[in-house]
Amino acid sequence: MSPNGSDRSSRRPMRRKLPQVLAAGLVLATATGCTYKDFPRLGMPTPVTDEAPRILSLWQGSWAAALATGVLVWGLIIWSVIFHRRSRTKVQVPAQTRYNMPIEALYTIVPFIIIAVLFYFTARDESEILKTSKKPDHVINVIGFQWSWAFNYLENVDGNKSTTNINAKELDAIPDKWKKGVPEGAEGVYDQGTPATRNPQTGNPGPTLWLPKGETVQFILTSRDVIHSFWVVPFLMKQDVIPGHTNVFEVTPNQEGTFMGKCAELCGVDHSRMLFNVKVVSPEKYREHLKELAKKGQTGYLPSGIKQTDHARNAETKNK
Repeated sequence: MSPNGSDRSSRRPMRRKLPQVLAAGLVLATATGCTYKDFPRLGMPTPVTDEAPRILSLWQGSWAAALATGVLVWGLIIWSVIFHRRSRTKVQVPAQTRYNMPIEALYTIVPFIIIAVLFYFTARDESEILKTSKKPDHVINVIGFQWSWAFNYLENVDGNKSTTNINAKELDAIPDKWKKGVPEGAEGVYDQGTPATRNPQTGNPGPTLWLPKGETVQFILTSRDVIHSFWVVPFLMKQDVIPGHTNVFEVTPNQEGTFMGKCAELCGVDHSRMLFNVKVVSPEKYREHLKELAKKGQTGYLPSGIKQTDHARNAETKNK
C-alpha cells in the first residue's frame, strides 16, 4: 500500500471517534447540575453581603481574561496543526527557525501586561474589601479553636452604658485600637460550639453565628491554638485566624437566611469538623437573640486567644 493510502487509513479511526469525543464533551458540559442562572457567577454562590459583588466581579473578570487568553492559544495551536501539517506541505522536515525577535518579544510582553492588569484590579478590590469603619454597628470576636468556634458579641445588651466590660482579661488578645469601635457600655454575651453542635432549624453541624441584616458587622478574628480560617461561603471571602495576630474585616449582610461556614485552613486531625452556621435575621430578632443568650447566663466573654505581639499590634490599618 502506498504511503498516502496508509495515512488515509490511519486517519479513519480518528474520524470515527471524533463524534464520540464531542458527544462526551457536550454531556460533561451540560450534566453538571448548574442552571442558566448559575453560569454568570462561574461557580460562585449567590452573594449575600454588600461587599461580595465586588469579589464576584473580580472573579468574573479573571475568568474572562483567562478565557480570552485560552482562545488565543487554542486558536494558534489549531492554526499550526491545520496549516503546517505534513500531508499539506509535503515537506518531511520544515524549515527550522532559531530566533524570531518579534515573537519572542510578544510572548514576553503580553504575559507581563496580563499579570499587571490582574494585579491592579486585585490590589484595588482587596484594598476596598479590607477597609474597616471606626464605628461599625456591631463588633463580634470570632474565636477559632480545635475543633469548633466561639463568638463574643461585643454588644450593649442591657442598654446601660455604665456596664461596660470591654477591658475584661478574656479580651486581652484584642488590641486596644480594635476595642475603640465597640459600642459604649458593651458588657457582652457569648456563644460557643463543639463538633457535635447542630443548628436547630436546619440540622447543619456547628454552632450558629447570628447577624443583623442591613447593619455593618466588624469581625475580630483570634485563635487559641493554631491557624484556622474563617470562611462564610456566600460572603465570597475568607480570612485566616492566627494565634498571636488579630485579623479584622467587616461586612453588611443584605439577605436573610442561614448559610454555611467552615474552617478553610488545615488545622489538624478534626479540621473537617470545624463547621458553623451564619443566620442573618432582622435587627430586632438579632437583639432578641442577644437577650436570650443573656438569660441563659452566657454573659461576659470567652477567652479570645493568644495575646498579640507588639509588632503586629502596631500594624497600620485603613479606616473608612
